[in-house]
Amino acid sequence: MSKSYFRKVAFGIGPDEKLPNNAVSWAKNQVDAVPDLTWQGEIPSGKDLLTRYSKWVYQDRKVLREKHKKDRKAYRAAKDQLRLEVGERYFENLELCIRHDAALNSGAPVFERLWMFWCNHFAITDKDFMPEFTTGPFHRETIRQHMCGNFTELVTAATTSWSMIHNLDNSESIGPNSKRGRWRRQNGEVATVNENHARELLELHTVSPAAGYTQKDVIALSYIMAGWEHPHSKKRLECNPVKFNPDSHEPGNHKVMGKTYKQRGLSPKSKLLDVIKDLCAHPNCKQFIAFKLCRHFICDEPTETMMQPIIDAWDATSGDLPSIHKALLDVAWANSDAEQKFQNPEIWLLQLVKMTGAPWPPTPKEMTYDFKSKPNKRQRQPSRLLRDLGLSPYRPTQPNGFPDTAPEWLSPELLIRRLAASREIGFRARFDLNYDDVVRKNFDAPDEVLSHLHGASSQQKAQLLFPSYWMLMA
Repeated sequence: MSKSYFRKVAFGIGPDEKLPNNAVSWAKNQVDAVPDLTWQGEIPSGKDLLTRYSKWVYQDRKVLREKHKKDRKAYRAAKDQLRLEVGERYFENLELCIRHDAALNSGAPVFERLWMFWCNHFAITDKDFMPEFTTGPFHRETIRQHMCGNFTELVTAATTSWSMIHNLDNSESIGPNSKRGRWRRQNGEVATVNENHARELLELHTVSPAAGYTQKDVIALSYIMAGWEHPHSKKRLECNPVKFNPDSHEPGNHKVMGKTYKQRGLSPKSKLLDVIKDLCAHPNCKQFIAFKLCRHFICDEPTETMMQPIIDAWDATSGDLPSIHKALLDVAWANSDAEQKFQNPEIWLLQLVKMTGAPWPPTPKEMTYDFKSKPNKRQRQPSRLLRDLGLSPYRPTQPNGFPDTAPEWLSPELLIRRLAASREIGFRARFDLNYDDVVRKNFDAPDEVLSHLHGASSQQKAQLLFPSYWMLMA
């Protein structure tokens, strides 16, 4: 049995867990249903956090800046108080606890690994305080809840979500010949579409540049997407649920990648739904997603042989995600001895914690937050550790998310940071931890690994094992 498989597709085997008899069955049994979140503290809804976000942006932009426009010191003090009241420095840490608690305790670590993959695929960049308020709910309520349907449903939900529309500025898109566009031009204002969302839907979320789409296709898709927006209101500003506004939609038929899209039914919003369905069925989309899945879970340079079973499962089930995931798990098993994958910092951290049973994430009690008094300086902040390791999951700087290839994570600085984290976790690991058992459950050359640890104390073993080659690769 290839024990690296349990780290390749999940987080390894914990000290109180038995090694499954059939690794592939163990993995496949985890992807048919969305497991419940296990965090025992509060799990705020996206609706509630969008309301907090609206208070943050309204009070800051419309109240505090005007009130203290001649006194920067008073403005900073008032803004710090506002940060406290809305939890601006709290909710990202809470979301990390929810995310990591699920990864370690939901009973479906393979599903959780796939969740992290899809969250990164539909990346929301570090913009406009979204990491603090809306990216976490987008991951929990949009991505996670659509992982057991088909790919088209997942793309549709992500594309029309508040987070994606705001992140890629689709509310700024106004068809030049729409009712709203004509009014703006009559009043001497600009009326045009913003191409960001359409371009990323093509380039990053579905068919990829390999499909050969053109700038004309991007513009036509931007016309089709115009009207999908979060309405602006006086008190909540942009923090309102997404609606389709036909007054901003570019009228007429639009051709994308050789196909003309017409209005279906009473609302022109159907055009976007039809485009997404066709994009998700496109051969280049299947190839692109299969490549990304293999690159994340198996190796940096997947082969056609690796990708083909995933594409076949897609074709056989019209993009059923559990079937696609199961095909991936078969391929990962078939290549677990021949291929190795460098683990990104977050996955590495969770494997370290899982294998040692170290107390992570912080408990609900440790995360208690008072929205009225100053934050407790001793309160644990998971975001700091992830930031130190180089991967803050709610803060990718690019719309294509965090990289999945080894060179981006192999800098001396990032490796030294893992060494420091290993030392910290080593102090938190159970004192009765049997490293012989840990190694024999999780590594394919246990005697070689154990010889490296021979003679070291328990804390030293954590510092020797977890930044090592054997742990960094799966």
